[in-house]
Amino acid sequence: MLKYQILPYMKLLDGKQTAQELQQKIALEVKALQEAGGKTPHLAAILVGNDGASESYVGGKVQDCENVGFKSTLIRLPDSVSEAELLAQIHALNEDADVDGFIVQLPLPKHINAEKVTQAIAPEKDVDGFHPINVGRMAKGLPAYISATPFGILKLLEHYNINLAGKHAVVLGRSQIVGSPMSILLARNAPVGNCTVTLCHSKTQDIAKHTLQADVIVVALGIPEFLKGDMVREGAIVIDVGITRVADSSKKSGFRLVGDVHFESVAPKCDYITPVPGGVGPMTRVALLYNTLSSAKKEFYA
Repeated sequence: MLKYQILPYMKLLDGKQTAQELQQKIALEVKALQEAGGKTPHLAAILVGNDGASESYVGGKVQDCENVGFKSTLIRLPDSVSEAELLAQIHALNEDADVDGFIVQLPLPKHINAEKVTQAIAPEKDVDGFHPINVGRMAKGLPAYISATPFGILKLLEHYNINLAGKHAVVLGRSQIVGSPMSILLARNAPVGNCTVTLCHSKTQDIAKHTLQADVIVVALGIPEFLKGDMVREGAIVIDVGITRVADSSKKSGFRLVGDVHFESVAPKCDYITPVPGGVGPMTRVALLYNTLSSAKKEFYA
């Protein structure tokens, strides 16, 4: 049950419910693929160390695979693993014909070069969409694995039949995982796209000046409750990518989860807004399933 009140003039973009519906569709596709003699999609994950957030996230991905009928493999490595040992494991997965796609869960220990690891993954198995070849293909509008969070946002907007053509979109944050690819995807000539895009970052002056002109705002800064109500115009569409634990003595856990958007002040101005939790997070996970299914069907790389 989502904790937010849905106001008469505002629609909550429910990522949790949408992801459940899309998982059901993926499960039907998997069943049809199997009945036609195709292989069962197989997603693998490498988890280095025992970071709590990473454990939870990878555990969720394993459960997702079970829900839709995928095979899954979880490879656990100690945080003392050498870079060479990790690269050898990646090579083994690249060569394993039964594995359709795999991820290396970030963050990695400081002694391991994350960029080297990313580039070691075969592009045709890079279902996280981080390899330069997939990023380049995405930028050129060619078939590619799109990184899971931007792809999940596209699927969420598509699910709610939101037409973005001609709208002004402002993306806050220029990370290679969310902000930069999101700006490219919103500008492309596609059903969920055709926006005029402004990309803001830490050096942008007067961010509110830009957000107040925006029809669509995607916030991916990692700064809790950064976007306030006085930074948003009436009728905006707001996508909150952030999720941070903040101390809250009133909660049994001692903390609460908040996004990069101050929901209480921003939501009353919005036509559409994502909650935290229950918005972008579940869509990120279902996007990974879509990429793995595409790999099993050899849709992008024959």
